[in-house]
Amino acid sequence: MARRMRGTVSSTKMDKTVVVTVERVKEHPLYRKKYAVNTNFKAHDADNSCQVGDVVEIIESKPISRDKRWVVERKVSTKELAQ
Repeated sequence: MARRMRGTVSSTKMDKTVVVTVERVKEHPLYRKKYAVNTNFKAHDADNSCQVGDVVEIIESKPISRDKRWVVERKVSTKELAQ
């Protein structure tokens, strides 16, 4: 079963690649304090359809390049631009 994660697109400056920021909440083992951890993943976006701010779901895949091991599966929501 491939891993799936949901995150926000933070960069689209590369061709067919987006950087997705995934925020997870962890708990300290001793003090039980919860804190946020952000991780960046490079994901393959075949048709360059994602924009900065979109919420996307990524799925783990075989290595596509040196850094890319994820593929954008679908857009969950699109950033609305204020007119």
